[in-house]
Amino acid sequence: MTEGNYWQAIDRFRAFARTEPDRQAVIYPEGKNPDGLPAYRHLGYRELDEWSDAIAERLTASGVGTGTRTVVLVLPSPELYAIMFALLKIGAVPVVIDPGMGVRKMLRCLRAVDAEAFIGIPQAHALRVLFRHSFRSVRIAVTVGKQWFWRGERLADWGRRPRGPLPQRAPADPDSLLLIAFTTGSTGPAKAVQLTHGNLAAMVEQVDTARDHVPPDTSLITLPLVGVLDLLLGARCVLPPLIPSKVGSTDPAHVVDAIAKFGVRTMFASPAVLIPMLRHLEQHPTALPTLGSIYSGGAPVPDWCIAGLREVLAEDVRIFAGYGSTEALPMSTIESRELLGGLVTRAHQGDGICIGRPSDRVEARLVAITDAPIPTWARAEELAGELEQTGGVGELVVSGPNVSTEYYWPEEANRQGKIVDGARIWHRTGDLAWIDEQGRIWFCGRKSQRVVTTDGPMFTVQVEQIFNTVPGVARTALVGVGERGAQRAVLCVELKPGADRTAVEMKLRTRATEFELTKPITDVLVHPKFPVDIRHNAKIGREQLAVWADKQLKAEGRR
Repeated sequence: MTEGNYWQAIDRFRAFARTEPDRQAVIYPEGKNPDGLPAYRHLGYRELDEWSDAIAERLTASGVGTGTRTVVLVLPSPELYAIMFALLKIGAVPVVIDPGMGVRKMLRCLRAVDAEAFIGIPQAHALRVLFRHSFRSVRIAVTVGKQWFWRGERLADWGRRPRGPLPQRAPADPDSLLLIAFTTGSTGPAKAVQLTHGNLAAMVEQVDTARDHVPPDTSLITLPLVGVLDLLLGARCVLPPLIPSKVGSTDPAHVVDAIAKFGVRTMFASPAVLIPMLRHLEQHPTALPTLGSIYSGGAPVPDWCIAGLREVLAEDVRIFAGYGSTEALPMSTIESRELLGGLVTRAHQGDGICIGRPSDRVEARLVAITDAPIPTWARAEELAGELEQTGGVGELVVSGPNVSTEYYWPEEANRQGKIVDGARIWHRTGDLAWIDEQGRIWFCGRKSQRVVTTDGPMFTVQVEQIFNTVPGVARTALVGVGERGAQRAVLCVELKPGADRTAVEMKLRTRATEFELTKPITDVLVHPKFPVDIRHNAKIGREQLAVWADKQLKAEGRR
């Protein structure tokens, strides 16, 4: 007799635990060495398998089972992976959220999920207790660490070995809900994304395909979900010290030390990690002979960073710029050699940023730019003629086995973000792009941040790439001031330290006259420091900049 369901892909992990029980699974920091660098310990595959079995056993006894929505607010650690594998083994539904979105947004999101179980560090439980109304449905609470002023179970009291074998469970249907993950909310309201058993299984296969089916060996992990996928492929996962809500504060010396110390072959990291790592390697050249591939994600990685990494790393290292989202990871990738082989030059001339070809089994299309729902593909075809009016730039939509087809919350997100095409569902990314004759996607900016003048629309990234090449410019941001349809295009500029403001402004105005895309821009405003997302320090808050630009123009008598 079976008792509920489980994620069948977990069998891959169990197989490694049986055949290579002493293989290191998670290598994690604990304390410091005399030289000030992190000291590390490790957990083997068999230990992690048994520990997750013990947690699964106790959770089952507490009433957590197939379909139980379980908030998981735990720092990257062996405990996190033991908990995640335990939940996946019993078919419970982990609910994961980016703490970098801020307390108020996070509470609103978690309240919408109506979770029944809550596993978290003490700080997370303090929020749960202080804001009880957001967690009324929680009946099972487990603390990872010390309990403060609440009751409930402590993970440390459960032990690391089960009392007996877990009850037999059947593999879940591929369309069953496996995980709820929230978008960051950095470019719009945060949404609860439903990922199915089939979605996550496809991600495992896609990660394997992206690596040419070469075993990952040792991976540096800065995104927990990637660690879950890599453990299913038999990786040794190295966790450098980092704060999930402030990845940009990660010490690059610690990252480089971990790569060298453990012979890391692959790493996944956002620009918040890669840019400081590049600066560190430029100042402290370090041989990293084992590093074979880098995959970026989380935010767009600047082309100068990719070029810089090519200079400081071995010639045979492959560097992939990745594109994806919580709803669809990965969507596309491009390797550095192709990107730097002329495509960056095209970006600086107004083509947008090339983000590569769709990932394995992912199909990408374009639909006309509209803020209205597109309920069916038939409606998308009715609007197709409008793509000519925007020079072929449209909203990117994707479909594939890894692509989420439904939001858990809010329901309005499904109406706005999904297109029904018979049995297939297309996900509207909210990103604007065009697709070239070789099937490569060129990212032009967020739909919500487009500037619409009386002469037509202007797309942020497409325009900004033209100006970012001007000496003295750290980065630029195109914003619209006024009512959409009659907006005034304003270029906001963040200068590099020591740059001559007057000289830079003059060069930017000259640059604007050289391209048809940028001729409508007559206002250039220097901003001291762009508002960006806390986590990656990369996604520019153009909505906030637009408000600032409006005030600046009025103060200067230009509006």
